Amino acid sequence: MGTDGSGARHSFWPHCLAGGAIAAALALAPHLASADETGESFWTPGSFGSLAATPLPPGFSLTSTYYHTSTSAGSAVARARAIRIGRLEASVAENVSAISVSPEDLAMITPSYTFATPVLGGQAAIALTAIYGRKRTTDDAVLNTPLLVGPFAITRSRFDTISDTVTGFGDMSPQFSLRWNAGVHNVMTYVTGNIPVGAYNRARLSNIGIGHGALDGGAGYTYFNEQTGHEFSAVAGFTYNFINPTTQYQNGVDFHLDWGASRFLTKQLQIGLVGYLYNQASCDGGSGDRVGCFQSRVASAGAQLGYTIPMGGLEGNVNIKAYREFAAANRPEGWNVWLTYALSPSDPAPTRSTPPTRRMYAK
Repeated sequence: MGTDGSGARHSFWPHCLAGGAIAAALALAPHLASADETGESFWTPGSFGSLAATPLPPGFSLTSTYYHTSTSAGSAVARARAIRIGRLEASVAENVSAISVSPEDLAMITPSYTFATPVLGGQAAIALTAIYGRKRTTDDAVLNTPLLVGPFAITRSRFDTISDTVTGFGDMSPQFSLRWNAGVHNVMTYVTGNIPVGAYNRARLSNIGIGHGALDGGAGYTYFNEQTGHEFSAVAGFTYNFINPTTQYQNGVDFHLDWGASRFLTKQLQIGLVGYLYNQASCDGGSGDRVGCFQSRVASAGAQLGYTIPMGGLEGNVNIKAYREFAAANRPEGWNVWLTYALSPSDPAPTRSTPPTRRMYAK
């Protein structure tokens, strides 16, 4: 497909958004602990953002991200974690009043390749993400156990503090995506998954890996007007989780929606809003499920800032996103920050052998 436009639009604007589009490839990236079993899931809300469906520059690109999150969880998550690590029996009628705190720092790197030859009329890209990081989890709990002593009913209370830290590699995630462009309208579809090779131990509170495979797919749309600099993106998807072979616990099907709205104040500077919605569509299960349905949800909103740096034959894009979560259920809640740097090829300067008003550029 093609659009009319000036040489400036062709050579600069697509790469003013290139870093954001490549950062969207991080949808497969830091799938951190966020929902499902003990509050941990494959999908990380906020993985997609602005410019998610726009075309990518053909060739190899490299995206690196620093991710920091600080969350706390209430009694339901703390109880589920205590049951998993063997500090609490699900059959015991204990009332748990607790808080679980988990700061986390991760570094992710995603090499990707975008094909110049169209596939099904669209632009195909593949990527693979590796993760390394550190997570610390502390649970402070008061466990109240009802007891019958003769004709009297009493409650026995005990205070329990559990804390551990893990540093290591996370799971790996491959991704395949297709993008189509028609003027200001951009559509994409993607499929990704989880390869459970990261640091995971059912006896630990803190894990970087999630201990099981997963398959995720979805579609997205981006409206991007190069003349006004206005942009809006939304990407929705579903996650199917395979059973955890260590715990025999299977997370339910998860639904997620990431969105971003921004404006380019200049051809290099971008500001806007971001947000996400995460909701578990079906109950957890498996023979190892001792906490019941445990469906989780969370929503978030925040802000973003992006800047594109021309570097001759390459272009760099720096982007920062910050989210504040709310309306959480059966999962940790807090805030998180993404700092992303994407390095991608830049297009050669367009030829001026024909008048600019008659040019057609393939996206």
